[in-house]
Amino acid sequence: MSGSVWINVCESSADAYGALLMQELQRVSPGLRIMGMGGRAMRRQGLETVYRAEDLSLVGLTEVITALPRIAGYLREIKRLLRRERPGVLVLMDAPDFNFRLAREAHSLGIPVIYYIAPQVWAWRKSRIKFLQRFVHRVACIFPFEQDFFLRRGVVARYVGHPLLDLIPLPEMEHIAPQQNRVALLPGSRKKEIASLLPVFTDVAYKLSLKRPDLSLGIVQAPGVDSDFLKHHTRDLPCLEFVSPDERHSYLKSCSMALAVSGTITLECAILDVPAIVAYKVSWPSYLAGRMLIDVPYISMPNLILGKGIFPEFIQNRAKPEELLQAAGDWLDHPRRLTEVRQELTRVKDLLGKKTATRNTAEMIMQAMYAG
Repeated sequence: MSGSVWINVCESSADAYGALLMQELQRVSPGLRIMGMGGRAMRRQGLETVYRAEDLSLVGLTEVITALPRIAGYLREIKRLLRRERPGVLVLMDAPDFNFRLAREAHSLGIPVIYYIAPQVWAWRKSRIKFLQRFVHRVACIFPFEQDFFLRRGVVARYVGHPLLDLIPLPEMEHIAPQQNRVALLPGSRKKEIASLLPVFTDVAYKLSLKRPDLSLGIVQAPGVDSDFLKHHTRDLPCLEFVSPDERHSYLKSCSMALAVSGTITLECAILDVPAIVAYKVSWPSYLAGRMLIDVPYISMPNLILGKGIFPEFIQNRAKPEELLQAAGDWLDHPRRLTEVRQELTRVKDLLGKKTATRNTAEMIMQAMYAG
């Protein structure tokens, strides 16, 4: 078994966390060889790239089904390379439908598996716990309630912290105050979500601007998303600007509120004290399957962490301009309500803990490698 690490990231949203982890691993072990699948940030950090994460950034049952032949080809090739390269540790990030197959292969080869950003089995498909028990060496939990959940079910787990706290430069944001007339549109990083919800968000933005001529609106471009793709799904509004990925945190911090697709971006909003109205829409087969399997009262992580619906959620047929417009207009017309939401959001950072996720996970990986 070699002194190398294989990191497998299949989602553009996890790419930034993977790059931070690579940076920390390279700091504690200069010259460490890191291979695998990742996005642009990981490639810039020097990943020996087998496949690109953005090629597997899929959402919804129908989109996944059409990509099955390509996915099967990726799996075959990665398994072949795991057998040939025999890395010291396999690090899996999110994407259980893909990564579980690699965990099984690594286990058969005697390669320890670290799962960082574990599948949310506490929310749905709890049967996956047995798989984690058998094939995963350690689970690095990013939410405080996950550790007890896993430990009580026989999965070796440790709460490491949330990597967003490593990623967002909070001290640099302290001087930025929210501007009452500034609203962010956050369509996410997956093409399917952008195509589905960005036209809804811009329609809401247009109608808000009709009543509020001084309104400033910005579409925040997620890392790995092509700006031309965003523009293709956006109506032309004079008050609308495009915000680059490098500026997204400082811009968000300056907003009074946001319209956001459900996902990691809602937690970024919470950490930056930005109230968000959350929308989520997938194909009907995916939605109906999800309703039967999901066992949590909310879809946005800030609501789950706080145990209450701080962020209004509009799912499927409710994710339409009329409903979002009413909720956004209500917040903008009553700034006190936005202040109350911000006060609630300060608890999220307290519950997430300190900036330790990347360092703790790197330590876990190196320990597994040396133990092997």
